[in-house]
Amino acid sequence: MTVAVVLFTSDLRLHDHPPLHAALKAADEVVPLFVLDSGIHATGFDAPNRRAFLADCLNDLDASLRRRGGRLVVRRGPAVREVCAVAAECEATQVYMAAGVTAYAHRREEQLREALDERGVALRVHETVITAVAPGTVTPAGSDHFAVFTPYFRRWSQESMRTPFSAPRSVRVPDGARGEPLPERAGVSGTSPGLLRGGETSGRDRFSRWTRSGLSRYEDRHDDLAGDATSKLSPYLHFGALSPVELVHRARKEGGPGAEAFVRQVCWRDFHHQVLAARPEVSGRDYRTHHDQWRNEYDAADDIAAWRDGRTGYPIVDAAMRQLRHEGWMHNRARLLVASFLTKTLYVDWRIGARHFLDLLVDGDIVNNQLNWQWVAGTGTDTRPHRVLNPLLQAQRFDPDGAYVRRWVPELTDLDGRKVHEPWRLPAEQRERLDYPGPLIDLADGLARFKHARGRD
Repeated sequence: MTVAVVLFTSDLRLHDHPPLHAALKAADEVVPLFVLDSGIHATGFDAPNRRAFLADCLNDLDASLRRRGGRLVVRRGPAVREVCAVAAECEATQVYMAAGVTAYAHRREEQLREALDERGVALRVHETVITAVAPGTVTPAGSDHFAVFTPYFRRWSQESMRTPFSAPRSVRVPDGARGEPLPERAGVSGTSPGLLRGGETSGRDRFSRWTRSGLSRYEDRHDDLAGDATSKLSPYLHFGALSPVELVHRARKEGGPGAEAFVRQVCWRDFHHQVLAARPEVSGRDYRTHHDQWRNEYDAADDIAAWRDGRTGYPIVDAAMRQLRHEGWMHNRARLLVASFLTKTLYVDWRIGARHFLDLLVDGDIVNNQLNWQWVAGTGTDTRPHRVLNPLLQAQRFDPDGAYVRRWVPELTDLDGRKVHEPWRLPAEQRERLDYPGPLIDLADGLARFKHARGRD
């Protein structure tokens, strides 16, 4: 009786799971294993919203395995130690897992391979599990990665993606596979009240419903802040509850401009993965343009606090920051807005904003969070690093009726139309009744400071 272990990491699903598919073909019995890794806990990355969503994902994965005769084995502790222990207990000869791109994932894989080799156990690592196209597959001449999105997208679009795998019909788990109780969402404190329900079942249901109702309009409406017309699939992609390969296949099958625009967003995710795979250090260091004039956390403490609390006096910015705190998620257009405001209008180091996002975002990951922040801050892959998003112009364009602001900034609910975006223009008596702060900084002053700091007077 042959046994294999499948180590689940950021791939918490049964549909289109290449490591599980390969293990089931190679072995008579399979141990589906997830390790609540103390190494990740030590980094502080397992913030409450992600910990709660992870609990949903693990419980859903366990339920899906049990319907197929199996179960999820959960262990706690250092990942390498626990994988090796499970392999030994079950006399497994192979361990299967998905490839990662972060420095932590690389170290884990190297240490795991070395430890398993000493025990005569083979490690099989699969690509295109977490991404649609594996990092390093598409490269320009003379470089190990694309630094600009558009040429990457052209090449990425020409790649022939593998056919998604169906979920297995049955999974046989050896009796000797010892596990611990699954974590529960109810046991996590400090979560956002509007946090989505996690798990493959919820993710597939959301994608199916959105495909029918929102995909065709995605190109025209994905920047509509009040319309809330995005898919909200990013948390499921982050945890691997959905397969990016399957999403691309299904979107392309639907066809149309909306599907093309959606696939482009999936490609953006792959783009950032291939950048970080080639340059792991940029999770904390500037990718391209280095700046040492950022206002630090001490000098800008009051401004940073106002930004975090949604009290900057710019309603569109404050609405977005309050959505983040309530839902553990933020509209993509809003992410660009608040990041530009912090890094370019307030001229605060992007790492401060990225850290706050990671504290709250349920989809917060090192790859997309850090590189998107760098893109906006002008230190990353943006070909126009000096662009500054004016929050008033953005509000007028993407929240013209003020519905998004009124949803998240209740102090301004009674203001009609575009008045909601500029409450400082109201008569003094009316402003005093609002209990809402004036602008933290004049936009012209912020722009002048930014240009001076970047040497663009």
